[in-house]
Amino acid sequence: MPLAAEPSTFVISITPFDKKERFDEDGLRGHFRRLAASGIGVYVAGGGSGEAYTLSKSETKRVLEIGVEELKGKVPVRGMGKEPRSAKELIEFGKLCEAAGVEAMQLYSLDAGHGAMPSRPVLERYLVDVIENVSVPLVISTHQSVGYYIPVDLLAELVDRYPHVIGINVTNPDIRYLVSLLDLVGSRVETHVGGPMQALTALSLGATGYLSSEANVAPKLAMSVIEHWKAGDLAKLCDAFSRLLRLFNAGMSYGGAKSANRLLGVPGGYPRRPRLPASEKALQAFAKVLDELEIKEIEGL
Repeated sequence: MPLAAEPSTFVISITPFDKKERFDEDGLRGHFRRLAASGIGVYVAGGGSGEAYTLSKSETKRVLEIGVEELKGKVPVRGMGKEPRSAKELIEFGKLCEAAGVEAMQLYSLDAGHGAMPSRPVLERYLVDVIENVSVPLVISTHQSVGYYIPVDLLAELVDRYPHVIGINVTNPDIRYLVSLLDLVGSRVETHVGGPMQALTALSLGATGYLSSEANVAPKLAMSVIEHWKAGDLAKLCDAFSRLLRLFNAGMSYGGAKSANRLLGVPGGYPRRPRLPASEKALQAFAKVLDELEIKEIEGL
């Protein structure tokens, strides 16, 4: 199956804060420079790893600006944002992305609140309102966090209607959804799966690649999965992918990318409430895993 683009991976970048939970601009610049050196694509101001739901409008604006200053022209740089409650909310983020000069923006699924499942007409109206009022290239997200998935035929229709819809980010544990989507959109747009879990499955089906938070810790390792895939080196591919999945498991168990980066001595900082720093016991367990996976050696630290 032909691809819309070369196989690739993107990291959902963290946003460093200091011990007093203040935005750490120097830490963010240092982190971006490390990501740029690895060659990985970067989503900035994201709602998951990036803790965008804690950022003020001025902080969000600054994260986007620094992302463009440090990354543009070196690696792909895109704005991600957080789950919106209305089209207006995401259009406002789109204007910040336009002003900052990011290369593309994720169009998050609507979070209707109170467990509501938007009808197809509501979803279409929401998506069209955003698409027609944001000029930067858009990557539509269909993500399990909002409790529903955008119908694949609606996604295909939007790809047909709007040339500046350049991709779809798919976070869905049901592989049938991904297969159905790829059958409809084919190679017309990029398709990335959320998280490393389905990375090799997605690539084998003709998807473009995967997104991850783990690349905040080990960007070279994350990139090597794509490089070994392209080279057809099965042994190296399996080794790199196994390490990446074990890093994913450790991050979910022991405190995430910021904890790992502090252990590695690289920019990362601390979380902002409601998230809390990892306990000393968790940090000790995480340090052991990082050593076992040889992350310092792989990353040249």
